[in-house]
Amino acid sequence: MQCGLSKGNLSGYSDNTVIALLKMRQIMNTEMTVREITNVISQYKDLKPVMDSYVFNDGSTRELMSLTGTVPENVYNIPVCLWLAMMIKTGKHIDANGKIYLPYLHEWKHPQSDLYGLIQVMIVVFGDEPPVFSRPTTQAPHQAFQAAGPPNREYLPVVLCSGYPGYPYPGGSAYPAAAVQGHYPSQTPGSAVGPSRDGTIGEDTIRASLISAVSDKLRWRMKEEMDRAQAELDALKRTEEDLKKGHQKLEEMVTRLDQEVSEVDRNMELLKKKDEELSEALEKMENQSENNDIDDVIVPTAPLYKQILNLYAEENAIEDTIFYLGEALRRGTIDLEVFLKHVRLLSRKQFQLRALMQKARKTAGLSELY
Repeated sequence: MQCGLSKGNLSGYSDNTVIALLKMRQIMNTEMTVREITNVISQYKDLKPVMDSYVFNDGSTRELMSLTGTVPENVYNIPVCLWLAMMIKTGKHIDANGKIYLPYLHEWKHPQSDLYGLIQVMIVVFGDEPPVFSRPTTQAPHQAFQAAGPPNREYLPVVLCSGYPGYPYPGGSAYPAAAVQGHYPSQTPGSAVGPSRDGTIGEDTIRASLISAVSDKLRWRMKEEMDRAQAELDALKRTEEDLKKGHQKLEEMVTRLDQEVSEVDRNMELLKKKDEELSEALEKMENQSENNDIDDVIVPTAPLYKQILNLYAEENAIEDTIFYLGEALRRGTIDLEVFLKHVRLLSRKQFQLRALMQKARKTAGLSELY
């Protein structure tokens, strides 16, 4: 990979420009994306948003937005122009294709995770383990020092197209892969010690760089541990609440079951008593069935009901008598004159019985039969 220093500022993209790029591709969550991109490019002036086609591992392509440019890694105070042949250094965070693997990406959680935090993590990780190294050559690279004047701010672009796969977070969606680029800014802090003429870096500079890298790494790991512990604590609290609700429901169910068992026991005792009473009554009726009079078996509870019963029985007896008179006439046992005479008398009496029975039923509050 041939790399060279790059001049110029790639920033200057306004919110309207980013919104226009996103709306052209109908990107979801436009407001959140614009907010994160503007936050990142305001901190890292050498990043610019670009819409480009990204090829996934399965061969499918999709129009995605990437932040292209350089991010700071280690601090160099070397006012020289370098042309180096660089190669990707494979490790636990980068594979041979330049794909980046970071815990921050794998454990991406919205809204805690954002692009600015991702770049900070990349700075710490790449500061500890640089993602590229120079290709060995037979001829040492030429270093040209400037004679006079302030040093030009030039950058060593390490084009690391690290389209990492999107990792899902608990909401159910995934952040798409993005193209990431790294660079080494050439800053000149007042406390830094410049390099010696033999090309070595001062011990104070190395010590300050190591302390800064270790501090950032410790802060990041401490934040990771605190976030993980907080997530576990939240999960345990939710589990505790669920267990308390379940315990309360179980207590209510046990109480309700105890009440139902008590009610069933009472009903069983009542049924046993009623069954014994029915058995005794049945046995008594079986013993007295031969000597029982039908008129004595049915005893109305009130005189009015007894009158209604007698009227009903007498009216039905007249009905049966008229029926058998008709049978006698059909067989020739009686003549027509005798039949008409008796039917006329019985019908008159039946009418009177029905009228009286209707009046009695009305007095008793019963429904009408006819």
